[in-house]
Parts: sequence; C-alpha cells; structure tokens
Amino acid sequence: YIVNSNRESGVGRYDIMLEPKDKNGNSFIMEFKVLDDMEEKTIEDTIENAKKQIEEKGYETNLKERGFTNITKMVFAFKVKEVKMEIY
Repeated sequence: YIVNSNRESGVGRYDIMLEPKDKNGNSFIMEFKVLDDMEEKTIEDTIENAKKQIEEKGYETNLKERGFTNITKMVFAFKVKEVKMEIY
C-alpha cells in the first residue's frame, strides 16, 4: 500500500488513505473524529458526522478519477477513552 495523509481530495482533506499498488486491490479512506460537545451528544453522532464529512467532501474522488473501484471507508470516533469504529 501507499499511505497518504491530509491530502486534498474532492473539496476537503481526508485523514488517511491507503492506496493499493494494484488498482484492483482494496483502497481505504479513514476519518478520525473526537466528539465535539457543542455539536454532538453521543459518540454515535460523531460517527455519523464523520461519515457525512467523507461523503459531502468527496474524499473518494481522487481514487475514482484514477480508476480505483474497491473503496472501503472507515470512521473512528473518540470520546475521552471510549473509541468506536464503523466500516462502510
């Protein structure tokens, strides 16, 4: 894999992207979020906001433009010592 972080894709910057050396391999986009007490009540809200950010900012745009089709998106939400993760 080629590991990239905080690079522009779409209209934003993803946290981490793992790009396979073979275009038929699986790519990964990872977004990490800390619960913001002003915007979110639960860690599940943080997960949903991270997913929304990936989609609204089009983080997969760069991969798709270069012919990658197998893209896995992962979000990690943190609240003090609690961590939850979702793959979609």
